[in-house]
Amino acid sequence: MKATLIVTFMTFLMCSSSETQKLDFPKAKVSYSDFEDLVKVVKDYRAERLISFDEFLEKSKDPNVIILDTRSKVMYDKKHVKGALHLNFSDFSVSNLDKIIPDTDTTILIYCNNNFNGDEVHFMSKTLVIPPSEEEKERTLSLALNIPTYINLYGYGYKNVYELDELISFLDQRIVYEGSTVNQEYTTINNK
Repeated sequence: MKATLIVTFMTFLMCSSSETQKLDFPKAKVSYSDFEDLVKVVKDYRAERLISFDEFLEKSKDPNVIILDTRSKVMYDKKHVKGALHLNFSDFSVSNLDKIIPDTDTTILIYCNNNFNGDEVHFMSKTLVIPPSEEEKERTLSLALNIPTYINLYGYGYKNVYELDELISFLDQRIVYEGSTVNQEYTTINNK
């Protein structure tokens, strides 16, 4: 019995000491430092390419301009700005971007949920209200998709990107939408 207890105890010590040792494994292809460096480069460049909706509409008339929607495919299919191409942000890669935008000099217009006000079904706001604390009053944190989209497009070599900077009512008559729910919405609004 004593021998069994000693063997069990020694086995326990050996297992626990091997668990506390750092395991050697290949690192993921993730670099926070690379992202931080890219953000620093893009910050001032992006600030010069924020445009109003009137500018967005004017640029979109050029047949060589691409409007890019990077929201989920489900939301894109339901409702998007007319003429927008889709590539889900999570599907960004050299090959996927090259399929829809083969020339990195192409003018690209981007928008996201946080550009549209009043349609939480199709353009859910990506903002978070942070409750007040003893040190700070309540504040809002914006987690818009435009920013990571812009940063990543720039990182992939697409530098001719313009970002919609205006908050627009989803009922604004200047916007034309496409998608599976657009005709249903139009009928519902006009029948009220």
